[in-house]
Amino acid sequence: MVLHAIDPTNDTRWDDLLERHSEASVFHTPGWLEALRRTYGYRPIAFTSAATGCPLTCGLVCCEISGLLGKRRLVSLPFSDHCAPLAEDSGQLINLLAALRENLSAGMWKHLEIRVTESAVPICEGFEKSAAFFLHKLDLGPSIEKMFANLHKDCVQRKIKRAEREKLTYKEGSSELLLGEFYKLLLLTRRRHGLPPQPMGWFRNLIACLGDKAKIGIASKDRNPVAGIFTLQYKHTLVYKYGCSDEKFRQFGGMQMIIWRAIQDAKINNLAEFDMGRSDCDDSGLVKFKDRWNATRTTLVYLQYPRPAHGSLREKARGKFSKRVFATMPDGLRSATGRLLYKYMG
Repeated sequence: MVLHAIDPTNDTRWDDLLERHSEASVFHTPGWLEALRRTYGYRPIAFTSAATGCPLTCGLVCCEISGLLGKRRLVSLPFSDHCAPLAEDSGQLINLLAALRENLSAGMWKHLEIRVTESAVPICEGFEKSAAFFLHKLDLGPSIEKMFANLHKDCVQRKIKRAEREKLTYKEGSSELLLGEFYKLLLLTRRRHGLPPQPMGWFRNLIACLGDKAKIGIASKDRNPVAGIFTLQYKHTLVYKYGCSDEKFRQFGGMQMIIWRAIQDAKINNLAEFDMGRSDCDDSGLVKFKDRWNATRTTLVYLQYPRPAHGSLREKARGKFSKRVFATMPDGLRSATGRLLYKYMG
């Protein structure tokens, strides 16, 4: 297969392929890619077998990322939970990946990372696992009554009812005011987890590039924001991309309330699926939280070519140390660190 590289943010053939392909997600869209470019300076590239002027039948979209030492790599796709290579069948996918491996062997990039479901791994010859995560998706086919009955009675149903008794209020949209409230909750959550926050500009760019398909939901208690989510819609799927909360108000069920509200709105809009995103396999608390919504759990596998260099125990220890450092940093310094580091992380 001869590969051709296109810019998926301005080649209308890419939109046509996404419209036709069942595995296309919001992470493949020009809006998401443009937000990545504006925020982090990444260059989006889609590799395909179609020559100029010919319709696309396959494609793998990547961003080119330069590391701290200047080495370039391809990631499909940074800050995206999943981004399946798009092909008509397994044979075409095998040929596409083989052509990409050949190009990588020429030394233009350090490596290529792709993010696929576990079922696709046998097709991805030559790639090796670099990480694995859980992915939860909720089928929106059943009635609202049936879906509510399937929720965990103590940890979800009871919390939703508690939020109603506490008279928590809900508002949604994409205004600068809502974004400010969301970001304050995000700072609290990232500090709690010992992680730097994503840049505020990232969320502004998502709203600018995705329009009304990007939405913020905020739950408040006595006008105090207590929980927030950031969702993305594409085709018949609503993606729960970011969530954050104030731990002091956890008992009021704010997070359960706004997720349930998002599910109800998705049903009203005739959407078919609620994508609850990826979770670290060893984050038992988050995995259990998503399991309790009766969502189906599958495994996401991040594959890399050439073979990844596996982290040492010393690197893992450094990761734990960095979490402790970030947890004690002032918000301003943690935000500045996040703005500096995220563009290299991908």
